[in-house]
Amino acid sequence: MNTQQIIKLIQTDNLNKFYKGRGWRKLRIIALIRDNHECQQCKREGKVHVDSIKVEGERKSVELNVHHKYGIELYPQLALVLDNLETLCLNCHNKMHNRVFGATKQKKWDDEKW
Repeated sequence: MNTQQIIKLIQTDNLNKFYKGRGWRKLRIIALIRDNHECQQCKREGKVHVDSIKVEGERKSVELNVHHKYGIELYPQLALVLDNLETLCLNCHNKMHNRVFGATKQKKWDDEKW
């Protein structure tokens, strides 16, 4: 898949096709192997978060995502560049995209209520 095809998928909001494509799936596996199936952000923080283990007869739980450091919406030319990818656990990946769930809403005002 070339850059123009990726741009077209982004413009038509059809990124699902990109993420199911052979090029992405192969590169994703290469990134996971390179990163030793460990969350790179947790590693930077001195923690360890590794991928789940497949149990026979059960569906494997998703623990890790491969993240584009520079989002493909703004940098489609980097969509299939290995150096633009890093392995992140779901929690760190959600934080990178400001999708924090279960967080308490902060008050808009700090002064007391009358």
